[in-house]
Amino acid sequence: MIERLPMRVGEADVDRLEGVIGALRARDYREGGGSCRELLRVLEPYGAALRRGMMSEPLARRLAGVVADLHNLKGWTEFDSGRPVRAERHFRRALELATEAGADDLLANIRYRLGRMYLHHRTPAEALEQFRQGQLAARRGGRPLSQAILSANEAWAYALLGDVRRALDKISLAPEQFADSVGDAVPSWSAFFTANDLAAMIGTVRTELARLVDVRHCREAIPALTQAIDGYGPDMMRSRSLTMIWLAVDHVLEGDMDRAAEVGLAAMEIADGIRSARTRDRLKPLSESVRKRVGDINARDILDRIATFRASA
Repeated sequence: MIERLPMRVGEADVDRLEGVIGALRARDYREGGGSCRELLRVLEPYGAALRRGMMSEPLARRLAGVVADLHNLKGWTEFDSGRPVRAERHFRRALELATEAGADDLLANIRYRLGRMYLHHRTPAEALEQFRQGQLAARRGGRPLSQAILSANEAWAYALLGDVRRALDKISLAPEQFADSVGDAVPSWSAFFTANDLAAMIGTVRTELARLVDVRHCREAIPALTQAIDGYGPDMMRSRSLTMIWLAVDHVLEGDMDRAAEVGLAAMEIADGIRSARTRDRLKPLSESVRKRVGDINARDILDRIATFRASA
């Protein structure tokens, strides 16, 4: 019996895998995690097969990083599809491979995404620990953009904890770090964080503070969210929908139910075409805010539409 030798892996093989991951990440932003979760599942064995091949040590380290990002994206799409246990398993595997690759910026991004999952499920203390470790990796990697992403999300966690001072300190730091990143080469995993996303995060933090601490934070939230929404194109439809839901919350808190209905219903129309559990979950704070004004005809319209949306999802 002739023993088969491992296949030889070259730069083109790794480039190809990296390109497919980038394309699927773009699809995730545009159509939601459910649109590409199964495609990523099929891609996993291919990444594992490449790792068993013959290649130079530098290429093996690079491939470890690319496969780490494959698990990073898989974890994100599982999270976006409402499967946090599966998501965490992929994020943990991504951390192992990124450590093997010595990819500090990728490590920072994985920590960010793992922390975002904890934030979404309202465990801000656990999220802060992930963001703290992510900041250490981002500093080692010398990536101010990753630091900005993590600072903005630390601000969100502090807002959920009701710590206004720390929330505002962190959300004030993020634009400085973002400005320091201008002109840097941006890896695909952090390319989403543009000026639009920074504005969305500023608005998100202010909205959470308005909900949980003082409604006057709406005054800062509304223009930031509006700026982000106006800047999002068809390649970022999930972000547009999520941000519009926050804007609807702010209008409810300010008592402008006409505008809240207009924005909230438009957000759900967009969300109908996106395969994302997070858009459905984001409707919970909107529903909670609207119920306090249930005597308003617009409030009833919003609640009826939320119920219909959840039933169809």
